Amino acid sequence: MTPSSRAVEGAARILAGPMPRYAQLADVMRQRVVRGTWPRGHRLPSLEELMAEFGVARVTVRQAVDLLAREGLLSPQQGRGTFVTGSPSRERIITVVTTLDELARLYEDTQPRIVNIDESVGSPPLGVGEGIAADRYAFMRRVHLRDGKPYCVINIYLDERIFRQSPQAFRKKTVIPLLKAMKGVRIAAAHQVLTISSADMEVARLLELPVNAPVAEVRRIFKDAAGTVIYLADVTYRGDAIRLEMDLKP
Repeated sequence: MTPSSRAVEGAARILAGPMPRYAQLADVMRQRVVRGTWPRGHRLPSLEELMAEFGVARVTVRQAVDLLAREGLLSPQQGRGTFVTGSPSRERIITVVTTLDELARLYEDTQPRIVNIDESVGSPPLGVGEGIAADRYAFMRRVHLRDGKPYCVINIYLDERIFRQSPQAFRKKTVIPLLKAMKGVRIAAAHQVLTISSADMEVARLLELPVNAPVAEVRRIFKDAAGTVIYLADVTYRGDAIRLEMDLKP
């Protein structure tokens, strides 16, 4: 990519969206550090070069650099330039797994702090072929946090007959390990789909992200032996909190 084409791409990214330009610029620069485009010890392009590449004012670049300096990623040095001095954490809170047992263990191990932000009785948004709806569902909308940092927003529809067996536990704990441990509840089929999307205004607020930041959306459906959907969850994860790893057949 030529410098001129990088400038067009960079300027287009910075001009998009309602977030302050300096915050958007800081996010682009942060990703360059994450990906190793700007490794530790690298000297950033000059202020004028960054202004030209991203099509922003001098104050915008300075604000972005100051923000990343407070995060410990950059170090502006008088007379020498700005250098990369750190890198964001690459820790992933959630690993995408392929069995129900692994999924239950995963939620037991992460031990999230749960913030319930809505609870009601509702009808799940089932699509064609996704299963048979139960008569009534308990709906829970919640945010999961680890170390005080939100990493996912989840909408859960749980068969009300199951919810009423242990409502306080379902309100306070992650649902999947509870389901797996309940006597008389058998998950005969489980399916999930992961797609990559971007954060809308509400999700961005709940997950403390910029609007349009990358997120992973997971839809999970558990059915009983009769094909009734006993659990449906639409989960939105921060893009920096999830990892997908799989073995490929040679």
